[in-house]
Formats: sequence, structure tokens, C-alpha cells
Amino acid sequence: MRFRPAGDLAVSIELEEEISAEVNTRVRALEFLIQQKGLTGVVETVPSYRALLVYYDPDAVGYAGLCAAIEALYPQATTAVLPPPREVELPCCYEDPELGIDLGAAAVRLGLSTAELVRLHTGVGHVVYFIGFTPGLPYLVGMPERLHIPRLDTPRTKVPPGSVAIGGQQCCVYSVESPGGFWILGRTPLRLYDPAAGEPTLLRPGDRVTFRAIDRAEFDAIAAAVDAGAFTPVIA
Repeated sequence: MRFRPAGDLAVSIELEEEISAEVNTRVRALEFLIQQKGLTGVVETVPSYRALLVYYDPDAVGYAGLCAAIEALYPQATTAVLPPPREVELPCCYEDPELGIDLGAAAVRLGLSTAELVRLHTGVGHVVYFIGFTPGLPYLVGMPERLHIPRLDTPRTKVPPGSVAIGGQQCCVYSVESPGGFWILGRTPLRLYDPAAGEPTLLRPGDRVTFRAIDRAEFDAIAAAVDAGAFTPVIA
């Protein structure tokens, strides 16, 4: 574990050089402990693959004191301290070419039929390692190796919100309209980021996410319910 100052208001705690489920679990466990213990001076925590950024109030705690307090918590940062992960289902329409813009091309690139690609993508659970890039966008790990694919040679300047996409070893769901270089397999009608909601981001680090294939009619029906504030996501 290494401490690196990030300006005069934050410290970055780097746990390991590698990216792995074990390391990311420790990152999330350390964040949970810091929040649970209510460490003096801590203002905000931001997890990533293998590090945790901690913002603090220098009038309430010094850099050295904060680092010492975090270091004392680190041995407890294991799976045992974390609450059980939430299981979240995201409906996704793959079959409509207006929504699954790259489904056919990705299937050709991977040497699969579109049906097999969808089966593989919906057949596994993905873990949210952290939220980043744009508000509410989850970095999802757990995609089958058969679906690992290089990112697009030329990124798009605009990707619609809700787009479910893959690139490299990862899957993501674009939470707002933004540039992006992943292959778009489909779209979810759910809002991953809603600044007007009590909890603006739908997903949290540690969530287990599965995708459920839906047709365009169900997509439109769920989208209408979401717009009306009458849809409750499946979260267990």
C-alpha cells in the first residue's frame, strides 16, 4: 500500500500494481471502513480499479494523521467487512439495429452469430468495479473471454445514454450522451444517471449485474414507465 498526495486536499491510496477482483474488493472494503468509522476530516472517497482517492479537510486533519488512520484500518479491509452485494438486472434490447448499432459487426469480428453473442453476454454476471468517466457509468468486469474484443479503431463522438457496449475485456453502460470507443450491442431503457432522483446513480461499486434480453416492444414500454416514474428496477 502506497500513499500519494493528490494536491493539498486529497490522498491517493494505491493498493497493488495489478487489476484483479481481490484488489478491487480490498479497495471497496477500505472505502467502506473509512465511511463506517467516520474518519475525522474525510470529505469524499472515490474508488478505482486498484486505488482509493480520499478527499479531506486539512483544517480538520493533517496529511500524516490521515494516512496513519487509514493504514491502521487496512488489515481489516477484506470481503468479510463488506455487506452482501446487490443483484441488479438490466433489461437490454439487442435485436433492434437502431439500438444494437454494432451487434452484427461485433459478431462478425468475434466469429459468432448474433444470437450466440447475446447468449454469452446475458449468460454471466458482471461486477461493478467502480463508477467513473461520466456520472453513473459502471466499469463492469466478468465478461466471457470469448467476447474480448479490441476497441473501435475510430471512437464515436456521441454515444446515446443507455448504450450497452463492450471493448477490450470490459463491458460498460453509457450513462449520458458522450464520446465512446466501445462496440454497442444494445440499449437499456433504464436511466443509470438521474440528477433529479434521490439516489442519482442506479449502480454502485460491488453490484452484481446481469443483462436480460428484451424486444423493442418491451424496451419502449419500460422506457415509457421510466419516463412516468412508474418503473422499479429489479434489485435484490
